[in-house]
Amino acid sequence: MDLERFLVKPSATVRLGDFDPGETPGFASKSESAKKLASDVEALAGLQDRLIAQGKYGVLVVLQGMDTAGKDGVVKHVMTGVNPAGVHVHSFKKPSVEEARHDYLWRTSIQLPARGEIAIFNRSYFENVLVTRVHPELLGDFQEEATERGDEFWQERYSDINAAERYLAHNDIIVIKLFLHVSKDEQKRRLESRLDDPSKQWKFSAADLQERGFWDAYVSAYEAMLSQTSTPHAPWYVIPADRKWYARLAVAAIIVRHLENLDPQYPTLSAQMQTDLARAKAAIEAEPA
Repeated sequence: MDLERFLVKPSATVRLGDFDPGETPGFASKSESAKKLASDVEALAGLQDRLIAQGKYGVLVVLQGMDTAGKDGVVKHVMTGVNPAGVHVHSFKKPSVEEARHDYLWRTSIQLPARGEIAIFNRSYFENVLVTRVHPELLGDFQEEATERGDEFWQERYSDINAAERYLAHNDIIVIKLFLHVSKDEQKRRLESRLDDPSKQWKFSAADLQERGFWDAYVSAYEAMLSQTSTPHAPWYVIPADRKWYARLAVAAIIVRHLENLDPQYPTLSAQMQTDLARAKAAIEAEPA
């Protein structure tokens, strides 16, 4: 797969209209892609095993997207073969009272991966330059400042986030940022499906329809976020997500590519450890049948 086509180059000005959410480059159908996805899921499991054993790098996967973009499905299908002991998933919704008492990066910072772990953020600290930009009343004590300072306020937040991600990179925490790009028409179809299908009705929230009314405002907020926070140490990928199967395929390929670039290795055993293993093996083999 040509993953570079999804990459947002640092300092690029993003217009989501330039990205086709319905394209499936390289694959014509879900059935055609099945073998590739299965191969990447298997590769991911092996790479994760080495990541855990080496214990040098942590990996943070950030998933962002409009409502119904398919974030939950990506987690379910892409991470299906990994060792759950080395992966944790966090879905960030409306801040709790405790979370709201802290700085806006606090609640995500305490969920960052340890070395050898993969953490997946279903929504993330970027909500603080997305939903709060569309709904500034959610800024609380910062609403007046945001109104008075305008773009300067948001530029400061972008700068803070970039600095935080640069800090993570300096500490061997690899940040993989994935924006699942779904069209307004496809979102409509998915919302209708939730209303009609008893197995999906539990997913429906009246807030989904309310937020759909702010579609254009969210597009502007996402474009600004993607333009201002795609950096050499933590670039964004814009993933076409109208076809769920393709979004999952692309996400799996990107995560595998990043882990392959890390090339985690099993630890080299010391001479003493090798001697101890040889003795243990000999002792076990010497046991009576």
